[in-house]
Amino acid sequence: MTPAVMSDPRDDLVDRIYEAAVLPELWSAVLTDLASYGGADAAVLFTADLDSSRFVTTPNFADSILAYIEEGWFARTDRTRRLLAKRHAGFVTDLDVFTPEEFAREPVFREFLIPRGFGMGAASVINVPTGDQLIFDIERVIERGPIPPDAVARLDSVRPHLARAATMSARLRMQTVRAAAQALETVGLPVAVLGRKGRALAMNQSCERLLREMIHDGPRLVLADPAADRLLVRALIELSTEANASSRSIPLPSRGDQPATVLHLLPIRRAAADLFAAAEAIAVFTPLTAKHVPGLSVLEGLFDLTAAEARVARGIAGGSTIAGLSVEFGTSPATVRSQLKAVMSKTGTARQAELVQLLAGASLPVP
Repeated sequence: MTPAVMSDPRDDLVDRIYEAAVLPELWSAVLTDLASYGGADAAVLFTADLDSSRFVTTPNFADSILAYIEEGWFARTDRTRRLLAKRHAGFVTDLDVFTPEEFAREPVFREFLIPRGFGMGAASVINVPTGDQLIFDIERVIERGPIPPDAVARLDSVRPHLARAATMSARLRMQTVRAAAQALETVGLPVAVLGRKGRALAMNQSCERLLREMIHDGPRLVLADPAADRLLVRALIELSTEANASSRSIPLPSRGDQPATVLHLLPIRRAAADLFAAAEAIAVFTPLTAKHVPGLSVLEGLFDLTAAEARVARGIAGGSTIAGLSVEFGTSPATVRSQLKAVMSKTGTARQAELVQLLAGASLPVP
């Protein structure tokens, strides 16, 4: 009989790494195999910007990484910063960046990892085309001692494949982002797809035409109107810090040949396991060109208004007073005033006259 040919564990791991490049839900299983191949017991993949919402881990380390985030250890230890400062194109162990004395004193080991059974790790930083830095980190139980040099050598042998797979995954998702922006060009909507911190990853031709007047490109998308840009900055912060951030609408005064416009910032919901989907939001610009007050459903959609707030907005834009709307709607003037205050907050206007001009598609005064 011909003896069975044993498969090479490294070849099997490399195959699974490239499968995960196109199927990001496979990364957790790949990390389990990577930890085993590197003589470790657990692994996690996360972004170097320490964004706690973006990580993948092996099941046996999930509770630990969540506790690590909740207890604020990213800010309480320089473990990751030392790794980044090393700038080594390979895997680096804790004892490569901490002296034995520093390791013994470091709180993240004494107070967090060792009590959970871990305490010895190795990690590598990989840059991807989206501008992110990804960290592959493996963790070994403390009883097994430091990760030995031969295990680090095995990890280094598969690191080029991890880097290629990460690059492939990021590029595939960038192509998807650009396709989404161009698809909305067919219906005449100016669209920009934004990454983390408001960086414009892609925009269609209609949006590029706005660059002359209403927006500027740079480290992030910047609105030419200062008041509108402040609202955008606030919305971007909410987007990056709140798991359930909702869509936001931001009014833009007319500038040059561009009419008054509403910017809709729509969060992109993605699978938590996909660290390579760099897009955070779609920015859709809706010009207000009609010289009449929009209908109630349009108002609700344009500015995220409730039905009651849309009625008040339409009434004020149509020339009604707070007292008149109170009688018409059968509510108190205080209720109408409160709803009007909410409308002005959502539309970014400070005076009723500005609200009327905005809803009529007329030019707003430029601060």
